[in-house]
Amino acid sequence: MELRSITNVEVRGKRVLLRSGLNVPLAGGRVVDDFRLERATRTIDLLLSRGAKVILLAHIGRGGESLRPVMDALKMRMPNAPLKFFERGGLPTVDEVNTLREGELLMLDNVRKLRGEEENDEALARSLAALADIYVNDAFADSHRTHSSVVGVAKQLPSYAGLLVIEEIARLSRALAPEHPALAIFGGAKFETKEPLIKKLLPVYDRVCIGGAIVNDFFRAKGLSVGVSLTSEKSPELAELVLNPRIELPVDLVLATETSSRVAAPEDIRPDERTADAGPATGKKWSQYIEEAGFVLMNGPLGIYERGFNAETEALAHALVRSNAHAVVGGGDTIAALTKTNFDSERVFLSTGGGAMLEFLADGTLPGLEALK
Repeated sequence: MELRSITNVEVRGKRVLLRSGLNVPLAGGRVVDDFRLERATRTIDLLLSRGAKVILLAHIGRGGESLRPVMDALKMRMPNAPLKFFERGGLPTVDEVNTLREGELLMLDNVRKLRGEEENDEALARSLAALADIYVNDAFADSHRTHSSVVGVAKQLPSYAGLLVIEEIARLSRALAPEHPALAIFGGAKFETKEPLIKKLLPVYDRVCIGGAIVNDFFRAKGLSVGVSLTSEKSPELAELVLNPRIELPVDLVLATETSSRVAAPEDIRPDERTADAGPATGKKWSQYIEEAGFVLMNGPLGIYERGFNAETEALAHALVRSNAHAVVGGGDTIAALTKTNFDSERVFLSTGGGAMLEFLADGTLPGLEALK
């Protein structure tokens, strides 16, 4: 995919409306994982160093959370940059934006507080566009959303891709024509978001391993009991996938109740148990696949990561570090496991996109990227 890059544009003295992906986890009013923030600073730094007047747009959370903690964390990362936070909420006036000096940045609060953002309201898009001369989309993680700050405003201004978006496209595209042996490992939940990609990759990848909560749908399709495990609300049609010889399911599982856990075969799930992680035999087997692979695609953890069932996800992360395989990794918990290691960032790419990564690989594009063309 060829998109116009902001690196080729003269921005000195121009007002640049920058959409970044800053939806980072917060706890106690502080950023607790700044992975996305770190990836966003490259384009911010490029624009400021070239004398642009930057108006920064982003969202956080699903409700009315404030971006103030994100601004605080950004200031710690860029202590010498002139960064301002728009305290009033809503949109500044054109006159207020025009007071910015070259190389200054003004961060607006959570863009999802603006009426019409999620509906891609044209009036909001025009109001945003009135603040700037140029639009830059660097929010790959949000580019699967047809929102005003992602799609609508791009149709109102000369529009370009930021450094992160360009890198995401280049690195993810490699996963569509991988070196062999090619291995894909999917975990996490929401099978419906992964199903199109799994079906697309089966003719291309040598093995597709299924773990996490989505494997419960496969077990159920095979006629196995899954106890009280998480499954899709509507049972997907999996007969074709279950019989595909390239699909591989765990050979053992960590099964948990409210008070205990044990390792057992998939055929031995009790009525009061849920699948909590892949078992050690599965982790060992899939780690060996990784060490023998030419390319690895991973998205989603093998267990309930947030409840401490992270052993096999982290085992795969360490196997990836030991291997010589090129890799693309996505999903917050999977990335968390990799960031605990000393991985080679030239060989292993951590995507900022969760759902956006899956949709890009499945469809070859995203609404926010199409709007830049």
